[in-house]
Amino acid sequence: MLQIQNLQYSVAADGKQMGILRGIDLTVEPNHFMVITGPNGGGKTTLAQCIMGLAQPTGGSIIWNGTDITALSITERAKLGVRYGFQHPPRFKGLTVCDLLTVAAGRTLSHSEQCALLTQVGLCAKDYLNREVNTSLSGGEVKRIEIATVLAGNANLMIFDEPEAGIDLWSFSRLTETFGALRDKRNATVLVISHQERILSMADSILMVSDGKISGRGTPAEILPQIVKDTVFTCKAIEPQQKGGNC
Repeated sequence: MLQIQNLQYSVAADGKQMGILRGIDLTVEPNHFMVITGPNGGGKTTLAQCIMGLAQPTGGSIIWNGTDITALSITERAKLGVRYGFQHPPRFKGLTVCDLLTVAAGRTLSHSEQCALLTQVGLCAKDYLNREVNTSLSGGEVKRIEIATVLAGNANLMIFDEPEAGIDLWSFSRLTETFGALRDKRNATVLVISHQERILSMADSILMVSDGKISGRGTPAEILPQIVKDTVFTCKAIEPQQKGGNC
């Protein structure tokens, strides 16, 4: 179980403290598939980074399966099964996919284990195991390889930051299949930051974050209509300004 209590994160700006997260309280049940959404700059990525340890909160606590991980390092959290998928995964010249899976697993994987991991993300081991994780790979390929590394680490808390960003429609379709399989297996808690309706629709619950706070939580049936309503209202609000412009 993931428990977040009064989580706060602020940064200094122009001699003042600017709150990015402002008192987040959240409980996520085991093996739950949650999608986090909301306006850009609302605090979604900062929340995910605080959970992983990429950012250190300035207040509050994060408890994972009964252990307070607020002050733990990224490595210590990874050992507890917490793993993170970046919006823009890094590339490693000279490092093969096989090498990367081995590093992620923390042990030597058998060929069949490597094949199984790549199969889960829709890649053929024969075509990818010996390829370098460099610029020769497409954005979609790198995203799926990163998901495979998260799976290789036997993660029981997986965090993915906008996995759909910068990939083609075909790769996006394969990504949604992978996330659907993760949800259906029910052997890990999965947090996905996304704006895509297809990903939002497969969630057990949607968490809306804006202005550093939780602005809503519910099932897709409850939250998606509200998102549509808010979007339409915003468009109507700016329409008079656009009519008088030179767009």
